[in-house]
Amino acid sequence: MPSRDQKKSRVTLLDVARRANVSRATASLVIRKSPLVGSETRARVEEVMRELGYVYNMGAARLRAERSHTVGVIVPNLTNPFFAELLSGIEAMIDEAGLVVILANSGDLPDRQDAVMQRMREHGVDGVILCPAAGTEPTYLRRVAEWNLPLVQALRQISDEADYAGVDYAGGMHQAVDYLVSLGHRRIAFAVHGPIHSAYHERISGFGEAMQSHGLGADMIIRVPNQLGGIASSANLLLNRPDPPTAVICFNDVIALGLSAGLYDCGVKVGSDFSLIGFDDVTDAEAMRPRLTSVSTAPATIGNNAARLLLNRLADPLRPPERIVQQTQLHIRQSCGPAMIAAV
Repeated sequence: MPSRDQKKSRVTLLDVARRANVSRATASLVIRKSPLVGSETRARVEEVMRELGYVYNMGAARLRAERSHTVGVIVPNLTNPFFAELLSGIEAMIDEAGLVVILANSGDLPDRQDAVMQRMREHGVDGVILCPAAGTEPTYLRRVAEWNLPLVQALRQISDEADYAGVDYAGGMHQAVDYLVSLGHRRIAFAVHGPIHSAYHERISGFGEAMQSHGLGADMIIRVPNQLGGIASSANLLLNRPDPPTAVICFNDVIALGLSAGLYDCGVKVGSDFSLIGFDDVTDAEAMRPRLTSVSTAPATIGNNAARLLLNRLADPLRPPERIVQQTQLHIRQSCGPAMIAAV
């Protein structure tokens, strides 16, 4: 007997027409938003489409093929250079497989993510690589699974029921803390921003565990604005404290870039007066002065891993979910110095 999932996937336009008591041609006109269909009939057909879970597959209609040879990629932020490097890794693998990437930005908003995912489904993508928007519930992935749409989680994991390509964020925090402690730092801050998600929790917990392993307090967590200019102007959050830190680890390189500019404006020399470590190690790290010490997460490699998982899933839809967690590496440059010099 066909499963419930199989029945859902077999809903046709003829099924919709019969349930709505119209001809198939009329139902087709509704899909194409033809003005020839009256508003009452249109509303009835659209209601039946929602009830039956019918989705017009543009790719199938256009190509008349079993697969569209397209892959959807949904990320939360296109302004962060990290995601450009992630995409380059995805595209390299997908292009080699003869497929094409369709990129979309969720803005880190679940509602917008839902709308984008629906568009991906309508265009008949073969699968999706998704960096889940903050606040996405695990049940969301179950709903996507009901559509028989292969999906890989990237960077943020909301469920162990789907493939995941990510980073050992906690390990990276340990590397950063250990290095600063080796330079004599004891008052270390962690600068964060943005919404709360799994990667945020993993970095926060990793920072806490690393500090505690050295007998140090981990309560100096500084929240800065999202915009680069606002980050720069918030450098005083580090300096204007009764017992200011001598070093800061940043949630990402965007924060590190902003705080470096802000500390410069305050007359503080990064690398000698104050130590600064970024996270992700995107290409901007080499362009900063002093050059930024940063935890490399190798975003292009993560993109490779996510694409590989999706291709494997397309080849074998019934295989068990797989996780690939990329190890981090601290790249030491010029933005850190000994605590005896760094004290402010």
